[in-house]
Amino acid sequence: MAKSKGPRIMITLECKECRENKDQRTPGVSRYQTSKNRRNTPDKLEISKYCRYCNKQTIHKEIK
Repeated sequence: MAKSKGPRIMITLECKECRENKDQRTPGVSRYQTSKNRRNTPDKLEISKYCRYCNKQTIHKEIK
């Protein structure tokens, strides 16, 4: 019998500043893979993480 999927899902976090800023240090978009509990956090996740393209801590937002 197959195991149920459960409340944890894999999500991708993407830097908001890299998408908006064209004059950055190097071209590219910072992305992180993580998991979240969809029962506890049903809305999109926003976390401050290090962006190697912006060379500073920025807000990373969940993308689909």
